[in-house]
Amino acid sequence: DVQLQASGGGLVQVGGSLRLSCAASGFTSDEYAIGWFRQAPGKEREGVSCMTSRDGMTYYADSVKGRFTISSDNAKNTVYLQMNGLKPADTGVYYCQGLGARGQGTLVTVSS
Repeated sequence: DVQLQASGGGLVQVGGSLRLSCAASGFTSDEYAIGWFRQAPGKEREGVSCMTSRDGMTYYADSVKGRFTISSDNAKNTVYLQMNGLKPADTGVYYCQGLGARGQGTLVTVSS
């Protein structure tokens, strides 16, 4: 079974940075699409960013464009989400999802 392990969350001040990691295991395909989602307390889950391995295309929600960058290290089967210029509105549990699986989530808290 495919498993995704998200990590890298934490407490950071406004304007700070974090890098989330999504380590994948249990798959054999060279092609995949992995996305990052987040859910803040009392709010619906929101798509943040995603990428496809075949053509390297990326997507960013308008709220994070210019601040977040998604990337991958195929040798490590890991997808990253570099988050810069963090704002309180970025607070939430971040999940990675793809390959028919979803990671357990990692909490990001941005304090003002």
